[in-house]
Amino acid sequence: MAAVWQQGLAVDARGGVGWKGTPITAADHLLGGRLLGQRCGPLSEPGSARAYSNSIVRSSRTTLESMEDFEDDPRSMGARWDARTMLTGTSHYLPLPLGPRPPGSVVPTSAAEASRAMAGDTSLSENYAFAGMYHVFDQHVDEAVPRVRFANDDRHRLACCSLDGSISLCQLVPAPPTVLRVLRGHTRGVSDFAWSLSNDILVSTSLDATMRIWASENGRCLREIPDPDGAELLCCTFQPVNNNLTVVGNAKHNVHVMNISTGKKVKGGSSKLTGRVLALSFDAPGRLLWAGDDRGSVFSFLFDMATGKLTKAKRLVVHEGSPVTSISARSWVSREARDPSLLINACLNKLLLYRVVDNEGTLQLKRSFPIEQGSHPVRSIFCPLMSFRQGACVVTGSEDMCVHFFDVERAAKAAVNKLQGHSAPVLDVSFNCDESLLASSDASGMVIVWRREQK
Repeated sequence: MAAVWQQGLAVDARGGVGWKGTPITAADHLLGGRLLGQRCGPLSEPGSARAYSNSIVRSSRTTLESMEDFEDDPRSMGARWDARTMLTGTSHYLPLPLGPRPPGSVVPTSAAEASRAMAGDTSLSENYAFAGMYHVFDQHVDEAVPRVRFANDDRHRLACCSLDGSISLCQLVPAPPTVLRVLRGHTRGVSDFAWSLSNDILVSTSLDATMRIWASENGRCLREIPDPDGAELLCCTFQPVNNNLTVVGNAKHNVHVMNISTGKKVKGGSSKLTGRVLALSFDAPGRLLWAGDDRGSVFSFLFDMATGKLTKAKRLVVHEGSPVTSISARSWVSREARDPSLLINACLNKLLLYRVVDNEGTLQLKRSFPIEQGSHPVRSIFCPLMSFRQGACVVTGSEDMCVHFFDVERAAKAAVNKLQGHSAPVLDVSFNCDESLLASSDASGMVIVWRREQK
């Protein structure tokens, strides 16, 4: 399988890996709103108090409805900031300030208490013990599934994309789990996708040099947008506050901010990296964007909330020539890890945890964890629940065909758990909102949903 998978990657003379041109064969609503408020951060642009108030009144509006507003309004600018696209929770919390804090200080948010109540008073090892497989999806068998994601604040809706050119939308409850619909339209492999905050649309990127906008309700393709450079699109992410804006990375080393309502590139929203852009991630408020390429570099960009303009800030060479295949950002991780953090996969046989040290996205290596990754586009995540219990967990795929759990604060023997069951390199992992289920996908097209053991 490894040999076949290499056909779907482009390895240059310096060892860089990227997608090749030819693909191979709620929890309750209250808690969900609080967690979402923590994740998305406040609206703090000029006039944000009014915008926030308006967003509460219009909280039932979806991203799709906001897109239609953009299309109907001839005055719409390329990156107009519209707070209505934000899914409004019951409360919002200020992002944590950067810089030193008094010893023993507590993270100022009640979301952690809600997380603790959801997780229970269990140890980290107990909380991430899994009873076994809940379900196996094989509709993409023999074709790599590079991305799997649960819907936002949702326990039972799951989507995955495949190098066979399609995206599957799955429902886990009621039993038995089913594939609700398959989104078809891309003419080559789908490299990445993302859910909107309200889960009414998905954005996908493909090796066919297009991005597509899909309605999750019926699977209809709402719009096809060609890459501005005519290049293979390798990754995408929504701007967390304004879901009318999506950032994409392509094989010609460019990052573009795209307005999905107009189908156009945002003026000033493009920048060039040193290699093929394989990974993207925003911080929670949406003011910092990180991008990783196949040359081993991670760039930070300042994102202008009013215009969508990108300003290049910092560059970190993780390791020259080692592709950066995954970036995940988190405002804080646990009681012990209260600094903004970045989780990075690179082809170094290590999972890397960085501290974000300033408002320009400067990174400082905190620690690393041993995994097997030398050539595949493996991804990792922070566990979604942030609590005051001791320790915090991250989860990653690996080329050893296992899913690995690590305690970010345990000095020795950081491994918490390892799930075995895949027969090919594990490429991506995704938790549902209450961590009761974990999905993992692999290079052979298998998607396994794991069930957490209930105490």
